Amino acid sequence: MEQSRIGRVAAYGALYLLGLVILAPLAWMVLMSISSQRDLTTVPLPWLPTQFDFSRYARLLTFTHNSDGEIFLYALRNTCLVALGTTIISFLLAIPAAYMFSRAGKRLGWLLYLIVATYMLPPLMFVVPLYRILSSLSLLNSPWALMIADSTIVMPFATWLLKSGMDNIPADLEEAAAIDGARLWRILIQIVLPLARPVIGTTLLFAALIVWDEFLYSLLFTSDSRAQTLTVVIANLASGRVSDYGLLAAAGVIAATPPVLVGLILQRSIVSGLTAGGVKG
Repeated sequence: MEQSRIGRVAAYGALYLLGLVILAPLAWMVLMSISSQRDLTTVPLPWLPTQFDFSRYARLLTFTHNSDGEIFLYALRNTCLVALGTTIISFLLAIPAAYMFSRAGKRLGWLLYLIVATYMLPPLMFVVPLYRILSSLSLLNSPWALMIADSTIVMPFATWLLKSGMDNIPADLEEAAAIDGARLWRILIQIVLPLARPVIGTTLLFAALIVWDEFLYSLLFTSDSRAQTLTVVIANLASGRVSDYGLLAAAGVIAATPPVLVGLILQRSIVSGLTAGGVKG
């Protein structure tokens, strides 16, 4: 009993420590965003702001012409469009690929490993060929360019994750449907996809998060401030000689809020999706 109590205390202590490590930077960023400039330049920095200042959020959430808010809101819109478009494109292409890899077994295993290996390569290796392709199609400096480029990152990951979930679906159900005369596309849509719902939700969420945080392609393939995404615009806010760290913190809070909220709402689906392929019944 004593050992069990000590182990329980140690486990809870580790969990609290992990939570502190994760939440402390987020809490500090929120405090910075509502601190006055005087508090941010005082040495040592106060733990709590002496005066709350929400003007930076108003500055970023306005469409005043040529303002930081206009650029930031355009970037927020572009990020949402690129994340949604890339997720849809990658998902539609990864579904049939994952199904074929799952049902082909070892015959196509080498090809799956080759596709997943591309996910391990640094994105910088694909910059030149992607730039030439997008330039020839006149897609540079547009959300479509980022959707195509980001799909090269998301698609291997989505294929691998979906395949691991489909491996857990009994093939007997598909054979029974085939005997009844169902075509392959009907089996995929009406049998496989509903049973793979947990891993599908997890795949969609992580695909969108990967795109939401992408920086390199957004920096290289867009030059107009109205076509750039949040990561590039926030970096530009810090590129001047005198940076408003409170404004940077406010931009970070706004940019991080949608993924955090979605993650909190779908946390059960994320856990079930990630563990779907871990145990076979």
